[in-house]
Amino acid sequence: MDFDSVVRQYAHAREHFAPEMPTHFNFGFDVIDRWAVEKNGTAIIAVDAAGELVEQLTFADLSASSNRFANALVDLGLQPGDHACVVIGRVPAWYTTLIGCMKAGVVSMPGTNLLTAKDIAYRINRAGARAVIVTPEHCPKIDSIRDQCPTLEVLIVVGDAPPGWHSLDALCAAASPTIAADKRINTRADDPMMAYFTSGTTSLPKMVPRNHGYAFAQVVTGLFWIDNRPGEVHWTLTDTGWAKAAWGMLFAQLTLRSPILLHNASGAFDADLHLRMLARHNVRTFCAPPTVYRLFAQQALDQYDLSGVRRSLSAGEPLNPEVIRVWQKATGNIIADGYGQTETANIVANFPDVDVRLGSMGLPVPGFDIDVVDDSGQRLPPGEVGHIAVRLTDPWPAGLFHGYQTDGEPDTRSFHDGWYFTGDTAHRDDDGYFWFVGRADDLISSAGYRISPFEVESSLLEHPAVAESAVVGVPDATRGEIVKAFITLASGYTASDALIEDIQTFCKAQTAPYKYPRQIEFVDSLPKTISGKIRRVDLRERH
Repeated sequence: MDFDSVVRQYAHAREHFAPEMPTHFNFGFDVIDRWAVEKNGTAIIAVDAAGELVEQLTFADLSASSNRFANALVDLGLQPGDHACVVIGRVPAWYTTLIGCMKAGVVSMPGTNLLTAKDIAYRINRAGARAVIVTPEHCPKIDSIRDQCPTLEVLIVVGDAPPGWHSLDALCAAASPTIAADKRINTRADDPMMAYFTSGTTSLPKMVPRNHGYAFAQVVTGLFWIDNRPGEVHWTLTDTGWAKAAWGMLFAQLTLRSPILLHNASGAFDADLHLRMLARHNVRTFCAPPTVYRLFAQQALDQYDLSGVRRSLSAGEPLNPEVIRVWQKATGNIIADGYGQTETANIVANFPDVDVRLGSMGLPVPGFDIDVVDDSGQRLPPGEVGHIAVRLTDPWPAGLFHGYQTDGEPDTRSFHDGWYFTGDTAHRDDDGYFWFVGRADDLISSAGYRISPFEVESSLLEHPAVAESAVVGVPDATRGEIVKAFITLASGYTASDALIEDIQTFCKAQTAPYKYPRQIEFVDSLPKTISGKIRRVDLRERH
């Protein structure tokens, strides 16, 4: 696992890089504990909402705290394969929890802080989770759904514990900072490690199992796209509940010994503060959603010291060329787009030594066979729109999941004709650059969040005034897209601004607040196919 010697030059890596997945792997033991002994150094730089330093954690610190938590989980009766729902923000306890779960063989299920009680209950019951590990603001949510979650037994909170709860801090303080040799679990790379939930498209969110090999595979994200280097501070702006946190706040950076800036921010985004923090904390590689760069572009960037930023990255939605040009003028480096999914590692990206074509997703990541194919898996020529797909190979593509978790056999319908179909479409140019066209499943991408129309529509239908609804994404200068709902009213209700506000407030309470429709239009009827399916394409064309 000597990644320091990997040649990162793109042409060389495309031809020669082929990581060999070990039979047994555990990120906690094989990365964190190894660096704690061999090359101990700064791993996490934790700062508060104002950007002031709270604490710096070394690999030795992470090794000891995760060992303590792993021991505590075992003492509480958790066993390898048990699931734990984790809702913790950008604080060091997130690392203690996730890495401790890995060492104990417990399958962590990270969730965003925006999850409602209903969202959390769905995830617990879907996985049959035995434990939850959360920060204090989520305790009332869990208490309100406990009787709806028959498998839930162990409740852990960061900080002081209310009645019926365990304190993570107290558990760790009472546990040993080492794991006895006879208690250490020798996890296979194909053993379950984590589980994420998709945003859902035509149904409720799907459960995406991620094995221990996923942690090993994510090094490609840091090697070739982000270009993480030992000792260089990296900062990714993302919620800890998304798979993007695994990309930019965990596996690649710690494997490559690139210290992670952990900003415990809340409330409205402060562009001025974030720009000042880049210099204050000597950030060398920086990744943010397009929304953030759009907000940055509205600032007087010549008033900030951005000279230390060596590489800037973005993912989640297309970024308009003008913003890229403004940022390049201010920093000297171009924003490099990257593409992947909860189901994959980084698979298409723009690389440091390859020309960036504004608006392009980039080129296939070394170690993967990625192409644009038709419905039958046939590779398409340049210029033709088709499915973005990952070629299924032996050995299995590093970091690619094996199917959605169900009550029976895994759901592998996205795998056929020798490919994994991502559900997104694109075309290639003559030089192999990918150009994103659209989502094949109507998924809305807003401010870095992936939002399912189905999930929003389901929430809207619970409001008594809503007879029927259709949700689409419409263009927005700041967020890329915002959620818009077209609603037909139930009998006895009349369209009004007050009703719009009431429906929006109701929707925020039913599901994560970022999903609510920022625009609502009342209509007499919705466009439908002969079979009765709503034609969202007709609604999008109105914009």
